Amino acid sequence: MNTVSGSILQQVAREISKVVMGRQKEMKLLITTLLSEGHILVEDLPGMGKTTLVKAFARVLDCSFSRIQCTPDLLPSDVIGLSIYNPKTSEFSFRGGPIFSQILLVDEINRALPRTQSSLLEGMEERQVSIEGRTVALERPFLVMATQNPIEMEGTFPLPEAQLDRFLMKMKLGYPSVEEEEAMLMKVGDQLPFDSLAPVLTPSTIFSLQQEAEKVFVHEAIIKYIVTLAQESRHHPMLTVGVSPRGSKALYKALKAWALIEGRDYVRPDDVKELIGYVWSHRIRLSMEGSISGREPETVLQEIMDKTPLPVEHTGRQK
Repeated sequence: MNTVSGSILQQVAREISKVVMGRQKEMKLLITTLLSEGHILVEDLPGMGKTTLVKAFARVLDCSFSRIQCTPDLLPSDVIGLSIYNPKTSEFSFRGGPIFSQILLVDEINRALPRTQSSLLEGMEERQVSIEGRTVALERPFLVMATQNPIEMEGTFPLPEAQLDRFLMKMKLGYPSVEEEEAMLMKVGDQLPFDSLAPVLTPSTIFSLQQEAEKVFVHEAIIKYIVTLAQESRHHPMLTVGVSPRGSKALYKALKAWALIEGRDYVRPDDVKELIGYVWSHRIRLSMEGSISGREPETVLQEIMDKTPLPVEHTGRQK
């Protein structure tokens, strides 16, 4: 990674730290998602800082931004937009919804009904929206950052598998450390200084970093390692649904962006171990036996990695 890229990414982390204490890895995962042209789902209990983190990240991007607060009465037209009749001209004019933004925060996505959730599908996958017989392209970069409460909570509607598969990553924040929580109370208190955050990444800079990430080298041995892990997931007795080819491709892209953030122009086997849980855990389904035994998707993925040998070849770019 050149010094310009490193400086920019450090500046992003520095700005976000004005509002969010700690969460260094989570910040890196957000940047990885952006540079991979993916989308991210953040799941955790209420009050854990999900919205604060993604909102702070959106503020440091010099891009158009919209937020959707999901409720059961939210309609697809509230996301995509609708045509409004103008009595003066006797014509209908289309008014675009919040999806026509470069950065879209979908807060508590699983409180919206499934038909509203699915209105995001085409935009997330194809970067376009079909409206009244015509197709409208979305401006790039286009990043959806969604938050959701655990599906066991009342008033939630689990995201269908097709919707989950559109997210490059899914992460859980967990509780902050003692030091992070103390720093949060002392430095931030009740007032979150979002207005103090300065935009760092412009659309052109993001595009340049995305191109730089595409050039990161992935050794053939690591590609075979990813495919082997995916194949193992499809035959694991504790799973009814293994990782799809789309999941393999998602991990491949995420690894390149992660390596760039780490300051390397090549992917290491340890990068796979670092990211696989975030990219694949929401793409697999436990069998009845797996659920009864109390397994978690991350646990099964770890079991698969434990029995799959790491590549032993030198996986760096050849000089």
